[in-house]
Amino acid sequence: MDNKTTIIALCGKGGVGKTSISAIIVKLLAQAHPDKKILAIDADPAVGLATALGADVTSTVDDIRKSFVTTVEDGNAGAAIELLGEAKYQMMDALVEMDNVSFLAIGRPESAGCYCKVNAYLKEIISMIASNFDYIVIDGEAGIEQVNRRVMEKVTHLILVSDASRKGLSVVQTICNVAKELVMFEKTGVIVNRMPDMSLADTLDTGDLPLLAVIPDDRGMSLNDMKGESVFALDENSAILKGVEKALLEIGIK
Repeated sequence: MDNKTTIIALCGKGGVGKTSISAIIVKLLAQAHPDKKILAIDADPAVGLATALGADVTSTVDDIRKSFVTTVEDGNAGAAIELLGEAKYQMMDALVEMDNVSFLAIGRPESAGCYCKVNAYLKEIISMIASNFDYIVIDGEAGIEQVNRRVMEKVTHLILVSDASRKGLSVVQTICNVAKELVMFEKTGVIVNRMPDMSLADTLDTGDLPLLAVIPDDRGMSLNDMKGESVFALDENSAILKGVEKALLEIGIK
């Protein structure tokens, strides 16, 4: 991986607005660096990042994996080897291009017919493609395991997203502890999203994790989600936009 590539992975328990924040990071980077290449990777099986960015997904990494597995199960080993050789080109075809942003969906988690060597090879191709970009934003599942297993083992910035609940804050601390074993990262921190009362921000306990930003419940973001609009339609003065901007500065991403 090119040392100049900034790789940002976001994790946190479900329902805390992680996908919206991932999409806003992509938006902010795209606007601040129109001359840079940005790759958004949706590693969450729900593929919510595609909607948040307005990306029209026709193929996922899992589709490529399944086509290989099906060919092997049908007994056609020669065709399977040929298909795996074409995986890089299929992956390039799966990229959705939007100005200086490219989008890649990982797809559903592995099911029956999981081939570890195939997964490792596809992850290698993702890393190969990723090295052509200046910024990579990965919207991960609740934990960090899937990012490690299906996308890449090294990120520069691990951003943990939580709500203000003690359970949510406990979950992100657990994820960080697991991440130390599974994923190499240089910097980490927490964004507390959907804070019901900003006057209580000082009472939040994030343990040893730096608190990057506290974002109030943003009605504009909720309406945006309800309408199925991309984050590019968000009001530039929205609380979530300003909060994410602050978090990026705090963690050293400009």
